Amino acid sequence: MANQPAIQPMEQFMVHKIVDLPVVHIGGMALDLSITNSVASMIAGAIVLVLFFALTARREIVPNRGQALAESLYNIIDRVLVGPIIGHEGKPYVPYIFSLFLVILVLNLMSVVLAIFNIGGMELTFAVTAQLAITATLAVLTFFSVFILGFVKHGPKFLTLFAPSGMPKVMLVFMVPIEMLSYFVRPVTLAMRLFGNMLGGHVVMSLFGSFVVALGILALSGGVATLAFIPSALSFSMIVALTGLELVVAVLQAFVFAALATVYLNEVVNFGHGH
Repeated sequence: MANQPAIQPMEQFMVHKIVDLPVVHIGGMALDLSITNSVASMIAGAIVLVLFFALTARREIVPNRGQALAESLYNIIDRVLVGPIIGHEGKPYVPYIFSLFLVILVLNLMSVVLAIFNIGGMELTFAVTAQLAITATLAVLTFFSVFILGFVKHGPKFLTLFAPSGMPKVMLVFMVPIEMLSYFVRPVTLAMRLFGNMLGGHVVMSLFGSFVVALGILALSGGVATLAFIPSALSFSMIVALTGLELVVAVLQAFVFAALATVYLNEVVNFGHGH
């Protein structure tokens, strides 16, 4: 037992190759097509989504439970987020917000449900949304899509978004850079919020898992050390509680990400209304 490597909480976030594929050179750029555990997890998430809608999109007179769930999720985005925040003009953007919500939700839930297998050093899953590169990609894609949409719909006039109405021209010299900075820092906060919540939860669960294993092994040595079964059992109960909490956080963070994306869209769609 003494020769066993210690469990490292951050080991579950290490990216490594699963399938080694050749490197493709495109215009002087080297593109590694190898499938990593991160890519495999995202592919698995995509398969789950495709299967879910393949099973729930069939026409039936009486909707089954899967169809009811799919409709409920869509109505949450349509009637709770986009409708109240943007209004009727937000209807064309419901599919994007809905897709964004579902992708994050599925990846979050997959990482939480399967995270228990990482306890004890079994690396059978990968927390995709606990990777800053992934959350930053989603945030930047969303942010700049909305920003480009603003120019498409309103042209150069959209830049007046950075000039608060009623502000004296002298103060604009100071306020415009501040407004631009606060606007373009949004992808950072959007990415960090999702990344931080998912990373922290998985690390804490892994730590308590290491306590369960280490204290359990200590208790097996007998004598007074048998009392270590008590904190080991307490650590296990904490894992159960944290798993429930992480499931709530997984759903909540997907909803928050979609809600903030909707708020950014609202600034574009309803630009000029009261501006």
